Amino acid sequence: MTLLRPVHPLLATLAWWVIGLLVACVQIAAAADDGFRVVSAETRRVDDSYLLSAEIDYRFSERALEALENGVPLTLEVHIQVRAADAWLWDQSLADQRLRYRIRYKPLSERYLVSRLPDDKGRTFVTRQAAIAALGELDGVYLVSAQRLAPEQDYEVRLRASVDIEELPLPLRPMAYLRTGWKQSTGWTNWPLTP
Repeated sequence: MTLLRPVHPLLATLAWWVIGLLVACVQIAAAADDGFRVVSAETRRVDDSYLLSAEIDYRFSERALEALENGVPLTLEVHIQVRAADAWLWDQSLADQRLRYRIRYKPLSERYLVSRLPDDKGRTFVTRQAAIAALGELDGVYLVSAQRLAPEQDYEVRLRASVDIEELPLPLRPMAYLRTGWKQSTGWTNWPLTP
């Protein structure tokens, strides 16, 4: 006959900590699939202007996708800067623009609408996947005039895309600020711009 020995309280506490750590690791691994990233970015000179083309992979969190499916529009901000490569943080950028895009689901037509704000007209898509892919395509965005760039200076383009929590409906905002599923951003992506 085998008797179970009592477990020391310290060992039991340690076991619960290990279980909690494993659960946290699984949640972090699942959350790693969510997130935004800049897949590609390039600049080109057309006449007297530099233009940007980029592809952003938007992988929305489950919370954001659930809100979208329930008719909540999601607004994204793409922040683009052109700076001298050796500029300090407080130095002014040569170009600094914020592009705003919105994706929304129209339940009556069962279509997704992607638009660049402030214009509310846009392109419609049958599937969410196609709408999100189109949302991440930037093509021919004006950056800066070539005349503003000194030929002997090195420059860099910086790009960051993020969900604009302030554009969510008021009842959702407090939750969005407190929960990580809403704070999605690419972080800054830098690449050189040579005049």
